[in-house]
Amino acid sequence: MSRTLVLYYSAYGHVLDMARAAADGARRAGADVRICRIPELESERNRTPYQDKHCNGEPGETSQLKTRFKTVDRFAKYEETMRRQQDIPVATNEDLRWADGIVWGFPTYYGSMPAQVKLFLEFAGDLCADGSLEGKPAGLLTSTGSIHTGHEANVLTSMVPLFHFGMIMVGLPYSENPEYLTADPIGCSPYGASTLAGPDSSLKPDERELVMAGRLGRRVALCAEALKAQSFLK
Repeated sequence: MSRTLVLYYSAYGHVLDMARAAADGARRAGADVRICRIPELESERNRTPYQDKHCNGEPGETSQLKTRFKTVDRFAKYEETMRRQQDIPVATNEDLRWADGIVWGFPTYYGSMPAQVKLFLEFAGDLCADGSLEGKPAGLLTSTGSIHTGHEANVLTSMVPLFHFGMIMVGLPYSENPEYLTADPIGCSPYGASTLAGPDSSLKPDERELVMAGRLGRRVALCAEALKAQSFLK
């Protein structure tokens, strides 16, 4: 049996839902699954959702952020998401060492990974130095505001640091995922799984996106199992 870690950061709940779907897919493939979250930044001053709260504060105050993204509702969703994942353990380097394969999940900020994930990777330097992740398969899932705001760019650019750790990338091939061959506004691509959150983060993952996230989890688990059977993994 292979061991699959689903490791994620979620501010508004979309990636949390996709991560759970990926974990379910890995379990159906027979993997021992662990789901952990990447920690939020300690200071509220450094948490971008608090921009939503602060720009709602003054009566009569206007800002482009408040006007464009309905920040009153969005900050409430952030607080709800923090409560929803309180029981999910915060990830450590030992969780990554434990895993034979890893599904990484996080939202798209300006076409790339958020600061929380980048900081987590920077503090995982020991794993890069000692080769703990070398040869392990990795899949990526994300969320983004709309179909045009960087979900594919985020997945592709996020592969770069994982290559430094020696991971092997796993995607979502056409033959297994006919759902994304559509003109409908949904996420996912050959590069990885994704969901469209909406500009105000009000959408929920489409069932097709959740299905493909599950397939990504399954694929990572099966790849890890095959590599482990051939004694490729350490």
